[in-house]
Amino acid sequence: MDPIILISLASVLLVGLVLLVFIDRKPKRPRGIYPTTRDANDPGPTGTGSTAVLDRPETDDAGPAGTAVAEPEAPVAAPVPAKDVVEAEESTAPELETPAPAAGRLARLRARLAKSNSIFGKGLLALLSTDNITDDVWDEVEETLLLADLGTEPTMELVDNLRERVTVEGSRDPQQVKAMLHEELVKMVDPTMDRRLDASRKEGRPAVMMVVGVNGVGKTTTVGKIGRVLVAEDRHVVFGAADTFRAAAAEQLATWGARVGVDTVRSYEDGADPASVAFEAVKTGIEQEADVVIVDTAGRLQNKANLMDELGKIKRVIEKQAAVDEVLLVLDATTGQNGLAQAKVFAEVVNITGIALTKLDGTAKGGIVVAIQRELGVPVKLVGLGEGPDDLAPFNAEGFVEALLD
Repeated sequence: MDPIILISLASVLLVGLVLLVFIDRKPKRPRGIYPTTRDANDPGPTGTGSTAVLDRPETDDAGPAGTAVAEPEAPVAAPVPAKDVVEAEESTAPELETPAPAAGRLARLRARLAKSNSIFGKGLLALLSTDNITDDVWDEVEETLLLADLGTEPTMELVDNLRERVTVEGSRDPQQVKAMLHEELVKMVDPTMDRRLDASRKEGRPAVMMVVGVNGVGKTTTVGKIGRVLVAEDRHVVFGAADTFRAAAAEQLATWGARVGVDTVRSYEDGADPASVAFEAVKTGIEQEADVVIVDTAGRLQNKANLMDELGKIKRVIEKQAAVDEVLLVLDATTGQNGLAQAKVFAEVVNITGIALTKLDGTAKGGIVVAIQRELGVPVKLVGLGEGPDDLAPFNAEGFVEALLD
């Protein structure tokens, strides 16, 4: 056969095969791109401890309301929610932990506190129990109290009172000296201060608590532990994750809530407006008839005016719905006197009502309790004595002093 004819036939067959393949092949979407439609009542993204519904605005680019497009190789940021927050619904955690009762926590943790402050108590008792208390001994007593972060003014006051009593009573018996020291320290810590957390419903609305402080003091962990304290007292609690700048802060808080059945109001947008989250948290608490809404805020340095102004804004936005009943300042006890400068600025911006003192079982000195209360005029209400979930205790002046002198 003529080669030209053979080449022509082969070309025809090749074209036919190509056409056959294309005709038989069904059109496919690019891998990984699937438009999905969700009903407005259908739960959206779920965070630990809460079922969330994302309120998305209608946009021309995103298609009909509720439509989302996912591209695994090049993720596209989701549209900013209209309210920029996620509303919390009832937690679906199958098993809930039972927190330890709040009553008696400080007593159970007394050994830990006594161990960390043993030098303070033993040193003072040893000095005051000597046969001859000279001026040099009193200087050592004063130095011991200053090293315990008691502060200059309280130290001088305590030394003067002890010196007078020892002179008048003339006793060197260790038990009597311990009793005198105990009485004077209790006076310094001031058992008359109201240390109750304002966490009960009032006038048909939940109490609102803000938790503030600088970076790294353990605010989010403290919020989680406070939630456990209140759940142990059968309070209905709602968390507000208004720390929208630290990665995983909301997830961390939601995890704390999930353990004990506390709903967490949070945003899934990075850098969302913290005031909006706080507003929605209070709104959710009102709708659920909760006893208390606890709002966690981002850590901020006290010398950053714009961040402190933002803290004031969060409080003002919350107050559009309900008064802020409790503003708890979290302080790291190991920072000692350095924490007082932080406390002063926060007190000016948001009117601090109480102190939560963390890491008191570490290298902290017990005297910081007195110094803080004297400086701010507000009580220490909670103390953190360890890393465990129930290692946060309501503060008790008598129990605290007993632990120092144990």
